[in-house]
Order: sequence, then structure tokens, then C-alpha cells
Amino acid sequence: MTPIIKLLRAHEWAALQADGVFAGSPDDIRDGYIHISTPDQVAGTAAKWFAGETGVVAVTLDAETLAADLRWEPSRGGQLFPHLYRELRIADVVAAAPLSPG
Repeated sequence: MTPIIKLLRAHEWAALQADGVFAGSPDDIRDGYIHISTPDQVAGTAAKWFAGETGVVAVTLDAETLAADLRWEPSRGGQLFPHLYRELRIADVVAAAPLSPG
């Protein structure tokens, strides 16, 4: 398994659990894919996009399982980030936990 992480706000996580699918945040929808991070990128993503927010959930996914719909594309600082080109499904979730501060 190759873990990758999608950070979701509490209401987004609740919607994924209730609906079984998540089409993405407004930024995801605007860009045409769901933004995901590697474990090494999560802290930077959290600092840039979720600073000061509470209730953020780190949802772990398996890059190998998503491979057919996943593209590794350059983003922040030229790093390759995983981008999911379909909705996120509850069945994709390997684990979920509150994002730890820091």
C-alpha cells in the first residue's frame, strides 16, 4: 500500500460518510480533480489551506488502488502531488483520523 492523504473539513467528511461520495471542495471542483497529498506533503498543505481550522480530518487512501484515476502532477514548489480525476468514494478510504495540530 502507498498511502496518500486527503484533508477534509468536518462537514466534507460528514458528507462523504452520509452520501458515500465526495465530488470535491470548491477548489477541487474548480481545478477538475481532487487535491491529495503524500504523507510528507500534508503538513505544508495543512499550513497553506487549513491554517487555524478545527475539525480537519486526514483521510488515508491507497495510491495503488486509485492508480487508474490518479495522476502525479507538479504543484507547490514543483513537487509531484497526487490528483484524483473522479469523485472520492467512501470505499476508497483506508483510514480516517483527526488532523493533529502541527
